[in-house]
Parts: sequence; structure tokens; C-alpha cells
Amino acid sequence: MGTCSVGGADLGEWLVRSGLALDWPRYSKGRYDAAQQDAERAGRGIWKGSYVEPWLYRACVRANGKPSSCSDDANAHP
Repeated sequence: MGTCSVGGADLGEWLVRSGLALDWPRYSKGRYDAAQQDAERAGRGIWKGSYVEPWLYRACVRANGKPSSCSDDANAHP
């Protein structure tokens, strides 16, 4: 994993803070946790609606789940 930056700004943090990406602690070690909490509190990007975290969706499909049931709003993040 790497960090991309422009003018000293961490693009990953910007994406997470804007609600356009999630902090994946497995790789980030929680580096973007505060940015994600900020986006969630403000209701930015994906935090405006419901979703299933990509890693949970893939795990569901790998466990022979049907894509439609793996992404069902009943399983989504509130």
C-alpha cells in the first residue's frame, strides 16, 4: 500500500473525508478513522445513504451468497 499526495495533501484522507472512500483498517491501521468519522457525522458522500462495505460484499459472494442478497439493504450499513 502507498500514500498519494499532492501539495502535501494526502489524497486518501481527502477521499475518505469527502465520503468517497472508506477507511480500510486492515491496510490503513486506522490512519483515516478520524476522517471517516467526520464524513459520517457530516453525512457526506456514501454516508448520505446505505451501502455494504466492499470487503463484506466480497466475503458474502465468496461464501456462495447471491450478489442481490449480499447487497440487500437489510445487510447494508445504516
